[in-house]
Order: sequence, then C-alpha cells, then structure tokens
Amino acid sequence: MPEIFKYNDPFTLETGEELNGYHLAYTTYGTLNASGDNVVWVFHALTANSDPAEWWPGLVGEGKLFDPAEYFIVCVNMPGSCYGSTGPLEINPGTRQPYYHTFPFFTIRDMIRSYQPLRKFLGIEKIHIGIGGSMGGQQLLEWAIEEPELFRHIFPIATNAQHSPWAIAFNASQRFCIETDPTFKENDPAAGLNGMKTARSVALLSYRSYDTYKIGQAEVSNEKVAEFNSESYQRYQGEKLAARFNAFSYYALSKSMDSHNVGRGRNSSMEALRKIRARTLSIGIRSDLLFPVEEQEYLAAHIEEAKFREIDSYYGHDGFLLEFDQIQKHIIDFISKDRLASQKLETTN
Repeated sequence: MPEIFKYNDPFTLETGEELNGYHLAYTTYGTLNASGDNVVWVFHALTANSDPAEWWPGLVGEGKLFDPAEYFIVCVNMPGSCYGSTGPLEINPGTRQPYYHTFPFFTIRDMIRSYQPLRKFLGIEKIHIGIGGSMGGQQLLEWAIEEPELFRHIFPIATNAQHSPWAIAFNASQRFCIETDPTFKENDPAAGLNGMKTARSVALLSYRSYDTYKIGQAEVSNEKVAEFNSESYQRYQGEKLAARFNAFSYYALSKSMDSHNVGRGRNSSMEALRKIRARTLSIGIRSDLLFPVEEQEYLAAHIEEAKFREIDSYYGHDGFLLEFDQIQKHIIDFISKDRLASQKLETTN
C-alpha cells in the first residue's frame, strides 16, 4: 500500500488558482543510505500508479536493475490520478463534495512542484537516477530543468520537450469520445466510462504499431469475415481500463499532458534544456508513432553532453514498458562509461 504525504500550506498552480493544500500517494522501496546518494526517483505514465515494481517489474525489484537492497526507490502518483493522490474523485475541502468536473488544472510543471515538499520530507538532497517514460519522462525533464543540481543521471524514455500537435490531437480525440458519453455530465464516479472505453481504443492505436497488431492479432483462418481478433482486443482493452480507472482522471491527465512545454516562460525549449546539468541518456523507440525518435534526438541535441540511444521494438510506444533488457543494457552501459570518465578526470586532476 502506498503512503500518503499531506501538504497543508497554500499551493499556487500555473493558472494562478490557489489550493489549500493537497496530498500525494507515494511508494518507496529500500532505504536512504548515510551519504544520501542512492536515490532512484521513478516517474509513472498516464494510467499507472506509484508502485513501479507492479508496472515495471523487469526493472524494479529484488535482483533487478533497481534493487531495493542497493537503492532507495521513490515513485509518486501524479495529482489528478485515481490511485491515492489528490484527484477528481477526491473531496474538495471548500465544498466537501467530490471535485468531479471542477478539479483544478495541473500542468506537468505543477506536478513536479508538488513533489518538491515530499522530497524534502523524505530527507532527499540529491537524486542519483531519475527515470520515466512518456508522461513520466515529461515530469522528469521539467524537474531536471527546475532544479538543475538535483539529479546526477536522468533517463527520459519515449518522451519529449513539448507535447506535439500530433499527440495533442490524439488526446483531444480521446476527450471527444468521453464527451459523447451523455453520462459524463453527471457527478458520479462511473460517469463517462463507456466514452473512456472508446477513448482507450483510440489511444491504443497510438501506443502500438502496425507490426504489433500484425503479430499479436492476426487471424489464423482465411474464412473469417467478421468478429476479428483486433476488434475484440480493442473492446477488451477498454473494458480492462474501465475496471481500474475513471473518466474524470483520464480526461484531466490528458489535458495535463497536452500542457507540457519546457520552453514556456523560458524563451524556448532549447534554452530550457540547456539548463539541465544531469548526465543524460535519452532513449527512443524506433516504432514509436506517438513520440517518434526525432523527439528524443532533440533532447540529446540540446541537453549538454547528452547521449541518445534507440531501441528496436514492434510494441511501438508501449515498448518503454516492455523492453526491459534493452533499456537496462543502455542504462548500465551509460552509467559505467560515466563512472569511468569521472575516475579518469579525478586522476588527471
């Protein structure tokens, strides 16, 4: 079970709206060591929770790359979600009723600013490794810009400096699906679920690739003319999400993702990325339709001394959740080379 961090002071969002506090659900593994240099902060994507061992089991857990025996691992459920943090189904202290449609708008930058008091509460002065994919990577980049000296290494995966018009169009189309569900107007936890099921079907087309469906949903018979595997798969994925999520959170978080632009208020994204001081490895996925590799190459080109690596996967964007071996290999190789370079520099000096 996640722990709950409560922040009871006023908190001002980018919109200017002021909250009378908020709360965050967070999960930790391992222990902060005496020197405070073993922190791994994991950032989750759109519909995940604060337990990375659950949704990233190939990277987090006993005997894995991020082993609690070695690292103090932290992951926070983002505001707006439905896994314990302040969200649309939570009670609005002002009205003593659930927020529903009135939930305040959190940008990606607001999210990482809400994490800063938690970091201090946990006694964390430095973060050895920051890692996140997709929307998680967007949060990571924002924080690495906001506090340039905080992170030693960052690994943004399948993410970008600014949410693209293409990706915003996908999110907007999903919100349109939710809006067409007449129940979404209601103040009820189950409102909009049928619309969200359709939205999830749209989302999957951007998360996967042609080859994903060709391999995973191909028909074994030449005689079928209806009730295709890929059709039932889309329906199943919508039902699966509806069993664990709500339409209000899905709607709100998609708008938060659309807000992502590290250049806002910083002249340009290039100038913002140049503020990052962490040793950076940007990782892209060749078949990613939603966050194409040119976006990760852009990060590497404008973050000082950053590197770029591409992984091959027929899973498309979802490869960041599934290609454990390739991601691990690139991270280990990058950290090893960085450690060797640091040792050579110390010897020279």
